[in-house]
Amino acid sequence: MIREVIVGTRTPEGDTHLAPMGVHEHEQTLVLAPYRPSCTLDNLLGFNQAVINLCDDVCVYVGCLTGRRDWPMVAAHTVQLQRLRDVPAHIEVEVERVASADSGRPRFYCRKKYVGTHAPFAGFNRAQAAVLEAAILYTRLDRLPTGQVQRELEYLGNAVQKTAGPREQQAWDWLLEGIAAHPGAARK
Repeated sequence: MIREVIVGTRTPEGDTHLAPMGVHEHEQTLVLAPYRPSCTLDNLLGFNQAVINLCDDVCVYVGCLTGRRDWPMVAAHTVQLQRLRDVPAHIEVEVERVASADSGRPRFYCRKKYVGTHAPFAGFNRAQAAVLEAAILYTRLDRLPTGQVQRELEYLGNAVQKTAGPREQQAWDWLLEGIAAHPGAARK
């Protein structure tokens, strides 16, 4: 199973870098597989700890992709990182091994050091799920044909139009702005 989360990694300067990512669960091990090149990959290679934020705010996912990174943070418990303050839960992990380190997508096998639960998870509505799917599309704009992106955005936009609250609408607007500004937006 893959869960969409916000991964926090430590930069060389000691700051926490946030990035949306799918984390694979394999028994008791969590597997992070960032693409090369990425800050998350470089940070994991340099510092073998991370915080997996189980986030329910789609604005955070989209904000990380569109340059909006100023989210409230607090210190983690067992790793030298910060975690998102306003999440239902987080998991602090340590990398135990790296597989395919030279490939385009190395796999970091992590063990859980600490699991914190902070608030009940209210579940996702259709707009939140649609925004998450559109955010994944956003990360693939360089690889997908424009027509496919437009068709999928039209379909996902129906769920946003019908079920979005203010946060989902804000995130959707940020995505549409980012897609329109993307260098490949004008291609056919």
